Amino acid sequence: MKIRQILNNNVALVERGKIDVIVVSKGISFRKKVGDTLELDEVEKVFVPDSNDVLENYSYLLSHAQQGTLDATLKVIEYAEKNIEEKVNDYLYLTLLDHIDFALKRAMKDQFIISPLAWEVRKFYPKHYEIGKCALEIITNETGVEFPESEAVAIALHFINLQESQVDIKDAIKVMETVSDILTIIRIHFQMQFDEGSMNYNRLVTHLQYFAQRITLGEIYNSEDTELNKQVRIMYPKAYICVNKIRVYLLNRFQKELTQDEETYLMLHIHRVTQRNESEE
Repeated sequence: MKIRQILNNNVALVERGKIDVIVVSKGISFRKKVGDTLELDEVEKVFVPDSNDVLENYSYLLSHAQQGTLDATLKVIEYAEKNIEEKVNDYLYLTLLDHIDFALKRAMKDQFIISPLAWEVRKFYPKHYEIGKCALEIITNETGVEFPESEAVAIALHFINLQESQVDIKDAIKVMETVSDILTIIRIHFQMQFDEGSMNYNRLVTHLQYFAQRITLGEIYNSEDTELNKQVRIMYPKAYICVNKIRVYLLNRFQKELTQDEETYLMLHIHRVTQRNESEE
């Protein structure tokens, strides 16, 4: 494999046959230069993007990741694969890396979130929840940042998503319609088109899918975190106005009131997906 571009100390863009791939190799910037050959046994991980857009997303995310964040991600994946006895795809590596990076940024602001799915994950996916808890220990060991146990749920969801869910077709249609309607509300409110290849968009859609499933099944999550909710409302007023429109939609369609925790989660996701400047995060 020939090195085309060194993205940071540990990540490079290389030619493998007729395609470009991204490789993780510790200290590559100190050992190699552009044009040098890289052997497979020198590489920790190879990412094979399936389009130029995906290649750009992967390159940006990997080149901007701190070494501790990247090491934590690789170790969490390794641990998870052994426990669920299933290989994960490249996209999960990147979404988990992005998640951990964002969680570390939130931790610096003392923003910790209780997932609306905490009860469901602990009850129905205990193995995945244990993976999430172990992941928090790994992240702390690699970065020195400690997280409350509640953060384990969001990590567990990355691996739960590997499993195909069995959903009644009528409920599945209702969920898809609800997700589509909420996305339309967000798009019209902000007068924007979504970048459907972005991490933020896919993270928002994943959250909305789980959210819509619970709404259609009549389930309510009601563990209010008033202080964090107030803080996020102040920080992201545009997202808060948008969420109030979603609140009206849910009330009209399902006769369900949006809880504070769901409101907080939606505001965070909407803020991220509508920010065009990465430095604003």
